[in-house]
Amino acid sequence: MSTPRPRLTPGIRMVDAVMRASPSFSVARMDPARLERVQALALPDRGPVGRALGVVLGRVQPGVVVRTTAYPAAHGEVPLRVYAPPGPRPAAGHPLVLAFHGGGFVLGSARQGDWASSVVCREVGAVVVSVDYRLAPTHRFPAALDDCLGALLWAVEHAAELGADPERVAVMGESAGGNLAAVVALLARDRGGPRLRHQTLLYPATDLTEALREHDSFTANDHGVVVSLEDLEVFLGHYLPEPGPTAVDASDWRLSPLLAPDLAALPPALVVVAGLDPLHDSGVRYAEALAAAGVPARVEDFLRMPHGFLGFPHLARSARPAMDAVVGAQRAALG
Repeated sequence: MSTPRPRLTPGIRMVDAVMRASPSFSVARMDPARLERVQALALPDRGPVGRALGVVLGRVQPGVVVRTTAYPAAHGEVPLRVYAPPGPRPAAGHPLVLAFHGGGFVLGSARQGDWASSVVCREVGAVVVSVDYRLAPTHRFPAALDDCLGALLWAVEHAAELGADPERVAVMGESAGGNLAAVVALLARDRGGPRLRHQTLLYPATDLTEALREHDSFTANDHGVVVSLEDLEVFLGHYLPEPGPTAVDASDWRLSPLLAPDLAALPPALVVVAGLDPLHDSGVRYAEALAAAGVPARVEDFLRMPHGFLGFPHLARSARPAMDAVVGAQRAALG
C-alpha cells in the first residue's frame, strides 16, 4: 500500500515537479540511448547555461580557485576537479579532502558538487579533490571504487604539489559517493594507509543487498521525491557485477560496507540523512554500526528533506545547516 504523499517545502516541491516532468532526471525512465547522452553531458562552468545551473546546483564560493587535472591509472587518466582555498598557503599545507559525487554510480560528475566542495574548501580551508570516476553500466563494480581509491593514493602522494598536508586527510561522498567514501576508508585502514582523519557520508548507500528493501525508510518512501524506488533498482542493477564464475554479490562489503566484518579503527564519521529518503535507514544503521565498533559517529537527520538535497542548496532550506554540520565536523577532525 502506498504511503500518503508527504507535505513538501516550497523549494523541494519545485524540484520534485521539475524532475517528474522530464525523463532525463529519472534513470528508470531512460532508454540506453538517453542514458548515454546524459552521461556524456558536461555541465558548463560559464555562459548562460552555466549561470542557470548555478542557480539550482549552487555556485563556487568566492575566492575558491577551481582547476581540472587527472591522474594516471592502468586504464587511462581519471579526471579530477581541484578546489584550492583563498589566502596564503600554511607552511604545513592545507587539509586534504577527497570528494566522491553521487548519481547512483551511473550519473553525475564532480562539477555537480561545486557548491558543497567549495564550501568545504573555503570554510574548512581544505584542498578538495573531487573525482570523476568511471560510470556504470559501461564500467561496473569495482571500476568506480578503483578510481576513487587510486585518487586518494595519488592525491596523498602529490600533496605538496596540491598545497596540501598528507597527514590531514579526509573523505567525503554523497549517495553512491557516500558508499565509495565508506569503502575507501575501510580499504585505507586495511592496507595500512593513507591514514584518514575523518569521513563525511551524505545520505550514503551502505547496504546494496535485498535487506535494503526491508528498511522502514525504503518501504515508507515509495512516493519517489527526487529518487524513486524504481530508480534505485535500476542504479543497483547497473552497478552490481554481472553474474559469472568470478563475480561478487551485493553481500561483499566492498559493495555493502554495512556488512564489513570489522568496522573498528576507522576514522570518525559524520552521517547526514534525510527523512524523505529511501536510504535514510541505510545511513543511520551504518552510523550505529560504527559506534558499536568504537568509532566516533554522529548522525545529522533532516526530516523534511529528500535524497540529494545538498544538490540544490538554494531550494533546500536544510542545505546550509547540513553544510554547517559538515564544516564543523571536518574542522574539528582536520585542525
